[in-house]
Amino acid sequence: MKTLAALVFPGFQTLDLFGPLEILGDHDVGSVDIKIVAETMDPVPSYHGFRTCVDRTLADGADYDLIMIPGGDSAPLAERNAAIEGWIVAASANAEYVMAVCTGTVLLATTGLLDGRRATTNKKDYTATIPYGPNVNWVPQARWVEDGKFFTSSGVSAGIDMSLAVMAKLFGEEAAEAIAIGTEYDWHRDPDWDPFAKLAGLV
Repeated sequence: MKTLAALVFPGFQTLDLFGPLEILGDHDVGSVDIKIVAETMDPVPSYHGFRTCVDRTLADGADYDLIMIPGGDSAPLAERNAAIEGWIVAASANAEYVMAVCTGTVLLATTGLLDGRRATTNKKDYTATIPYGPNVNWVPQARWVEDGKFFTSSGVSAGIDMSLAVMAKLFGEEAAEAIAIGTEYDWHRDPDWDPFAKLAGLV
């Protein structure tokens, strides 16, 4: 049994969170116990307005096997959140894998955990957000990037491809393929596949 903490904050991007959780929570190939974690137990509004229930707060601990950080236009970047950043640092120290999607990667970068590591993020907001991680080796053209225990992905749907790569690490390639087929998802296995970088003028 693997335990997974999915961090949420007001304005998180819906598919950033639920796309990966659909993949990571597939019980047919592996057993992952997912908990939604936030600052308080109050339901957290997404970018689209609906609210998501919370299982645990930051104060309930940081001992999880897997960490998932979604993005969102309201990710606490400019106005730093010491409680969230402190939890990310503590949880990442304990975790087997740490995953971040879109601007969730930039939130992870603000903690310093990605300093000297390769990472990527949403291409539409790439130029505006990467200054928050000045010591990260940002990769402008990548669907997702793996560096040690850290997996970071480009925008929104890219988190699904990243999550399938993590499931392949945890349970094997065939298991990840079965998830992709079961969800009728066209899995982009090549982490360097990224036509959106060109559209954003990054390459």
